[in-house]
Amino acid sequence: MHESQPEYGIVVAKDVMIPMRDGVRLAADIYRPARGGEPVPGRWPTLLGRTSYDKTSPWLWVDPVAEYFVPRGYVVVIQDLRGRYRSEGTGQYFHTANPTEGPDGYDTVEWIASQPWSNGRIGTLGSSHGAIVQQVMALYRPPHLAAMWPDVGPTNSYAHQARQGGAMALHMFGALFLHAQDSQEVRDNPVAARAIVDAMEHLREWVCQTPFKPGQTPLAAVPNLERTLFDYYYRGTYDEFWAQDCNDQERYFDRHADVPAVYSGGWFDPFAVATVNYFAAMAKKNRTPQRLIMGPWTHSGMREPFSYAGDVDFGPASVWGNDHYNRERLRWFDRWLKDIPNGVEDDPPVRIFVMGGGDGRRTPAGKLNHGGRWRAEREWPLARTRYTPYYLHPGGLLAPDPPADEGPPARFTFDPSHPVPTIAGAVTGFFEMIRIAEGVEPHFAPYIPFRVRMRSIVLAGAAHQKEEPGIVGARPPYPLLAARPDVLVFQTPPLRQPVEVTGEIPVHLWVSSSAVDTDFTAKLVDVYPPNEDYPHGYHMNLVDSIIRVRYRDGWDREVLMEPGRVYQVQITLPPTSNLFQVGHRIRLDISSSNFPRFDVNPNTGEPVGRHTYTVIAHNAVYLDRERPSHLLLPIIPDAE
Repeated sequence: MHESQPEYGIVVAKDVMIPMRDGVRLAADIYRPARGGEPVPGRWPTLLGRTSYDKTSPWLWVDPVAEYFVPRGYVVVIQDLRGRYRSEGTGQYFHTANPTEGPDGYDTVEWIASQPWSNGRIGTLGSSHGAIVQQVMALYRPPHLAAMWPDVGPTNSYAHQARQGGAMALHMFGALFLHAQDSQEVRDNPVAARAIVDAMEHLREWVCQTPFKPGQTPLAAVPNLERTLFDYYYRGTYDEFWAQDCNDQERYFDRHADVPAVYSGGWFDPFAVATVNYFAAMAKKNRTPQRLIMGPWTHSGMREPFSYAGDVDFGPASVWGNDHYNRERLRWFDRWLKDIPNGVEDDPPVRIFVMGGGDGRRTPAGKLNHGGRWRAEREWPLARTRYTPYYLHPGGLLAPDPPADEGPPARFTFDPSHPVPTIAGAVTGFFEMIRIAEGVEPHFAPYIPFRVRMRSIVLAGAAHQKEEPGIVGARPPYPLLAARPDVLVFQTPPLRQPVEVTGEIPVHLWVSSSAVDTDFTAKLVDVYPPNEDYPHGYHMNLVDSIIRVRYRDGWDREVLMEPGRVYQVQITLPPTSNLFQVGHRIRLDISSSNFPRFDVNPNTGEPVGRHTYTVIAHNAVYLDRERPSHLLLPIIPDAE
């Protein structure tokens, strides 16, 4: 038998206070294998999860982790982070920008190893913030760290989480409210707590009230989190704040522990680029086995029992859920914490889900049937990739042929008061609170679970790129994004052969503006031909990104534009894996806004986040032989 079997009960010690090196104590619940209500004697491998989301959470920790692994012969330790829930350190919690995170993780691992019930082998697991804390801890190399499984974690908060392309990713504005509503700072202050919940109920309105000003958002009730908001919002330039190892693990990867690790994520997760690059860096650096798993998932999609992301379905093979996830994690930790010979070290290093191949019809649940399949690979990026330039041509053609010697630029007007709305995308933590329906008795309100009331103000995943009522920023007559005058559309003719695109996608543009600063956005779209279910076709977003042009020469400096002068800029689209089928078109949309995924550039050149007015920008993209705007498609030969 090559898998641990459930043979034990569980006994738990609540709120065990683990001392950190500075004297602050962090609360942990310790779940141990038991029989007859008593711990089974002996030394056990331990799985550690460190969380900002409450160690007693049934949906996140108790049910999927403790109740699964402890009966199979593991101790499970779940710890509240410093300044969260039952831990000490009130006021020392700064979302994910916690300077003590690495030492706290190290001290916790080594405390576990010193306990009489520990066999000295500790594995770590957790998603999102639960991945970040693993990553930072690994830079400090605790001697008893034996294996890791970080899931959907950014490894560079500037580049992946808060300031993608130099613009602020506004889902972090929403995320800070998620962490404020259950903060220690408002726990005994019902007025402040109500103000945070009220803000979440009106998040759509709050996200439009830029520029944010210190003391004038409800986050002022939690000073440490308001401070974090303005670090994210004002620090457009990569500086000493972003260079801390709690914010940027990539910078310190040379310090990272060499332990077996799995890195998992999804193509519609905002941190997909972090996941694949983390794996690539560790596979190159480390001697121990490293693994990558990328599915067609959103930030939480792997842990959910659904086959869709947004409005698009990928078929039953895409579904993992906690059952499959735990079987995979058990196999991994059995090998490295228990020495069970299950052959996991011989598995392919990379598993990716190649999206596409479905019939494009509407499923019984009302989703687009996009389909896809799993495939094993040996490395990332794929060694057989053919990086193929596709050029932007006058008239909207996207083709491998270089442009003519002469050709007019494509021009559009960017009005910050009417930005292009985000129609689905890679977001997380962008949760508004659904207001309790009229007619519900007030005394029942506290019994409505908090997470049941949350929904994202931007659809996570993919959807038809058309404005609709209820979408933030959408206005009548609700056009296709491709029909907006401020969106430049470049697309191939209908494909005669399938084309698989797998990898990151650099977009090289030659641009000019009437403004001293502006943004350029890029979005890759899979365009379906019409069918009976979608008589006007379906424009499926895949990946998108942005460049704030003042950062074109590097994230650590600001250089304003000279109006009318032509500059070369690069927008790197996050990785994806998609099969564009015969009859489909590959499309690239260029604009200057994507709101509320990113904050809107006022085009004034004032300090970021502190603008006092806005101006309309007249922007241009150049399409001639000397200024050949193009994208590099990572094409995989022999697509099926």
